[in-house]
Amino acid sequence: MHPAPRPHFTKRYRIVTEEKAGGATYTPSGLADFVASQIAAVADLSLPTIRILDPAIGDGELLLSLLAHLKPYTAASVIVHGFDTDRVALEQARRRLQGAFPAVTLHLESSNFLEFVLREFAGGTDLFRPTVTASQFDLIIANPPYVRTQIMGAEQAQMLATAFGLSGRVDLYHAFLIGMAQVLRPGGTAGIIVSNRFMTTKGGSAVRIELRARFNLRHIWDLGDTKLFEAAVLPAIILAEGRNGHDGDPPAFTSIYETDDPAPQEAIDPIEALAMSGNVALPDGRHFRVQQGTLDSSGSAEDVWRVATPEGDTWLATVTRHTWRTFGQIGKIRVGVKTCADKVFIRSDWNTLPLDQQPEVLRPVTTHHTGSQFRATPDGKRRLILYPHESVGGERRAIDLQKFPRTRAYLEAHRTSLETRSYVLEAGRKWYEIWVAQDPAAWDLPKLVFRDISERPTFWIDLEGTIVNGDCYWLAAEGDEATGWLWLAAAVANSTFVEAFYDHRFNNKLYAGRRRFITQYVEQFPLPDPTTMLARQIVAATKAIYSAPDSVSTAGMKADLDRMVWRAFGLGIEEVGR
Repeated sequence: MHPAPRPHFTKRYRIVTEEKAGGATYTPSGLADFVASQIAAVADLSLPTIRILDPAIGDGELLLSLLAHLKPYTAASVIVHGFDTDRVALEQARRRLQGAFPAVTLHLESSNFLEFVLREFAGGTDLFRPTVTASQFDLIIANPPYVRTQIMGAEQAQMLATAFGLSGRVDLYHAFLIGMAQVLRPGGTAGIIVSNRFMTTKGGSAVRIELRARFNLRHIWDLGDTKLFEAAVLPAIILAEGRNGHDGDPPAFTSIYETDDPAPQEAIDPIEALAMSGNVALPDGRHFRVQQGTLDSSGSAEDVWRVATPEGDTWLATVTRHTWRTFGQIGKIRVGVKTCADKVFIRSDWNTLPLDQQPEVLRPVTTHHTGSQFRATPDGKRRLILYPHESVGGERRAIDLQKFPRTRAYLEAHRTSLETRSYVLEAGRKWYEIWVAQDPAAWDLPKLVFRDISERPTFWIDLEGTIVNGDCYWLAAEGDEATGWLWLAAAVANSTFVEAFYDHRFNNKLYAGRRRFITQYVEQFPLPDPTTMLARQIVAATKAIYSAPDSVSTAGMKADLDRMVWRAFGLGIEEVGR
């Protein structure tokens, strides 16, 4: 039997512009020094020979830092192995390392680390001379390339997933993490710089499981929105040991995110601030909140990674005791429609067409442009969507164009461009269908609609039967009782309480403090018992805000509502658990 063919990875993936194809963002010297110092502080340096690996060596900055930090503490012979498919960068790294550390033995290979792992550690049969023997490494320092699925392409992502036992949305650095776990000797030490996305996304759950299974994690630093890289990546650092049969204590966890709160402490830069706790001011005027705790291990291995502190855990326990249900338990959260041809289906100038040419199936559409807390704010453009779907017997189907002659004529005029959406036809759909149409029967139900990315939560009630566009999410309520829950959910979702809950439970922020309100987070938002007197007061106050003539008159009402939401979860508004 012939072995299954190995995936062939030919590129060094970069992050932005040309770098998007390869994922290479070279490490700033200050960050390289920090990772190197953490490795040197915990590594076993008593070995007579130390084998070091950088699987994506770039210009050699990480290895230079590590060798400099090791030099005072060991007289061992050092052998360095590095991989990179960028020959220019590899030669630059060779010159820098030979110049600074001439006694170090270098094995730098112009090839891909992932192919090496498959060849040497997974029973590969490639008939060419390996430059590195299949013995494991004592130390690893790495900033692996970061490339998301949509840049790699589905075929490349699937090959990575199959080869390295991954699932979900695969990023290139996921495979590098598994590969490094494979080649690190038991008890060896690794310091790895990665994107922090894997810690909190559904797509990263397989990686979280594998990392806990394959490494003894020592410390995780979530570097948040510190902007240590020029590329738009929020980094994290993992300090880990090769699995040696002993789990030890829960790994330490440090997080740092920008804040507007006053900062009584000062630091030269974000790296120095990592040793502190609380709010820290930098010379450039930015303030950061630094939390020191442990990696939360109260749930399953696939749960999101968050910093656990005694105060925060007590806060969350109080919320749990006062939680009746979660948002996900009162209704399914869906993303809005995706036409993949918005210029055809969504317009604000339908009225410029003659009346006898305007499609019969136009419906109002909600987009993030109209988003506001509690109630949408019209943007003046009056966007409408041509929605060619209906529900019959509980099943969604495309409308019969013979029954809608104006709609048929309009779509036929755009047929050529619509048929370029080959994936629609390949899925057995009609050429004029919307790619993601959701449930036509649900649009007329009362809905809670919300924006994906926002500094503050922006959730609003839709009683107008609009169709929600793909830049928003929505939750529909079926029945009078569920509609009451929807009003309660709107109060919770727009509160400062839910901001604190989000930061405790997920702590996944983007630049400038913006949060991501996506299904996997919002479905875990808590609801208090709707039968209590306080909950009924919250619903009444929410309805009053919704019905108010303008936002200016509701400022005091919103503040009162906010305090009621905190009380509903057994907390005072000042009890943020920080």
